[in-house]
Amino acid sequence: MLAQQLVNALSLGCVYALFALGFTLVFGVLGIINLSHGAVFMVGAYAALEAVTALDLPLAAALVLAFVASGVLGLLIDLLVLAPLRRRNAPHLIPMIATIGCAIALNSAAQGLFGADNLRFPDGLVPSDALSLGDITVTPVEIGIVVASFVIMALMLIVLRRSQVGRALRAIAESPKAAALLGINVEGLFRATSFIAAGLGGAAGVMIGLYSNAVYPLMGQPMLHKGIAVIILGGMGDIRGALIGGLFLGFAEVFAVAYVGSTMRDAVAFGLLFLILLVRPQGLFGKVAERKA
Repeated sequence: MLAQQLVNALSLGCVYALFALGFTLVFGVLGIINLSHGAVFMVGAYAALEAVTALDLPLAAALVLAFVASGVLGLLIDLLVLAPLRRRNAPHLIPMIATIGCAIALNSAAQGLFGADNLRFPDGLVPSDALSLGDITVTPVEIGIVVASFVIMALMLIVLRRSQVGRALRAIAESPKAAALLGINVEGLFRATSFIAAGLGGAAGVMIGLYSNAVYPLMGQPMLHKGIAVIILGGMGDIRGALIGGLFLGFAEVFAVAYVGSTMRDAVAFGLLFLILLVRPQGLFGKVAERKA
């Protein structure tokens, strides 16, 4: 029983981490909390669903299409909404409000196009036979989510720490003006970050749509709330923190359901999160920001 709960907690925690990885990348580079990320996540799920039902594409091709479609959408949001606000030096609250408007528009458009009912990926798209190891049962989707979470985190850390692009992104995160003076194409990297982060969000939408067996217009809203909690717990803008925070929330929820009760799931999970932030308000991997008078 305990071993199965650990596996369930790992897969659920990686679900949250998969969503939060792109979310935290945007904050780490652009310095904003993009509240349209949940809607972009939903668009990726619908793009893959249409690819496998209308175009009869395999799941791998549908994932690529979802990444590209979501990435283009994230790029458009940056070009049409966030970039003009950056040029005007808008306060941090303004982009958050603007992305809320984008999310509402995208959710409404999806509901108009596809309806409000839950849609599902076709049967047989992913092997349904679970892998049994003694008392532990794991589905192929759960294995895919766990592997994808760790692989994406590792690749992002390698790029950010070992590559020239990663060093440029870290410079932008510290000071966009100083980075521009050093000859770094700040706006170009902002756009590339928006594309990649949104693409990761769309791919996460496909994986989680398969995991929950449901695609619907508001599927990104609960994930957005959990994603905000995850990046705050892990440390704003820290890639490692997105994974660790997601795992913490997943383990807290699963064990709360198993040993306290399903009605106390969120109360226990967010109560523990609150206690941790009381001790370490900057998050597990975050740094304390100095405020100068």
